[in-house]
Amino acid sequence: MTTRIRNFFLGALALFVVAPVTASAAGIDTNAVGLRGYDPVAYFNEGVPTQGENGHVAIYDDVVYLFSSDANKVAFEADPTAFLPQYGGYCAMGVALGKKIPIDPEAWKIVDGKLYLNVSKQVAKHWSKDIPGNITKADNNWPGIKDVSPADL
Repeated sequence: MTTRIRNFFLGALALFVVAPVTASAAGIDTNAVGLRGYDPVAYFNEGVPTQGENGHVAIYDDVVYLFSSDANKVAFEADPTAFLPQYGGYCAMGVALGKKIPIDPEAWKIVDGKLYLNVSKQVAKHWSKDIPGNITKADNNWPGIKDVSPADL
């Protein structure tokens, strides 16, 4: 990856602002909410990012997930790994670069039945230019950074 592209990507990260998660109204620790409160099943079943609701909550691997319907919650609980985002919900392009970067739930793509997210739609476009190559890089990087704090990368 060229320095110019890397700088662009890191610049996009600097502009990224995390939106509040609706789970706080239900007394849920918003730091533990996956996908910034978006419904992981909706990406697959509805084909669009959909904000979850406080009334439809499931916890998997110490992460709280919100769902837009009880049917989506039930589907998730039956097979969570079928709906979980890749790389722990971090930006796929960031992981390809060896970083753990927060995501924009609106910047997503399903590839071979797996959900990939990115920090922005612009970064997602760049990631899409070489999906197989970027997935390979991220898959190779993930084991080495999975348990490392984002600040330490």
